[in-house]
Amino acid sequence: MKKHLFLFAVATAISLAVSGQRFAYIDTEYILDNIPEYQAAEREVEELAIQWQAEVENKFAEVDRLYRTYQAEAPLLPDEMKRQREEEIMAKERAAKELQMQRFGREGDLFSRRQELIQPIQDRVFEAVEEMASRGNYAVIFDKAGGAAMIYTDVRYDLSDDVLQRMGYRQ
Repeated sequence: MKKHLFLFAVATAISLAVSGQRFAYIDTEYILDNIPEYQAAEREVEELAIQWQAEVENKFAEVDRLYRTYQAEAPLLPDEMKRQREEEIMAKERAAKELQMQRFGREGDLFSRRQELIQPIQDRVFEAVEEMASRGNYAVIFDKAGGAAMIYTDVRYDLSDDVLQRMGYRQ
C-alpha cells in the first residue's frame, strides 16, 4: 500500500510540474519576411549571386571559346604551339574554377556576405525570443519554420507577431 501511495504522490508531483510549464511556437520564416532589413539583405545577396554567376560563366565561356578555336586550328599547329595552347586553356579553366570556388564555395564570398548581412538580424530575432521566453516563463518555444514536426498548433500560442512587435516592426 505504501508503494502505491508513493507512486501516486510521485505521479501527482510530476503532473503538476509538467502542467506548470508553458510552451509556444514561432514561425521564423514569417518573422523574417516581415522585417524590411532582412528583405533588403536577401535582395542584396541575390543580386551579388547573379553578378558573380555571370562573372564565372564569362570565364567558362572564354575557356570554351579558346578550346573551340584550338580544335579548329590544331591540325595546322606545330606540336610546341599545340602544347602552349593546351596549357593556356587549362590555366584559364583552373582560374575559372578557382573563381567559382572563391565566390560560391563553402567559405566563399557569397557565404561570407550572407553571414555579414543576415546573421545580425537573426541574432536580434533570437534575443527577442529569448527575452519573451524568460518574461513569459516559457519552457519551450518551437520554431514552426525550422522543420519541427508539429501535427497541430493552436494559434493562441503563436508568438511570431509578438516577436515582431518586440523588435519594433508591429504596433
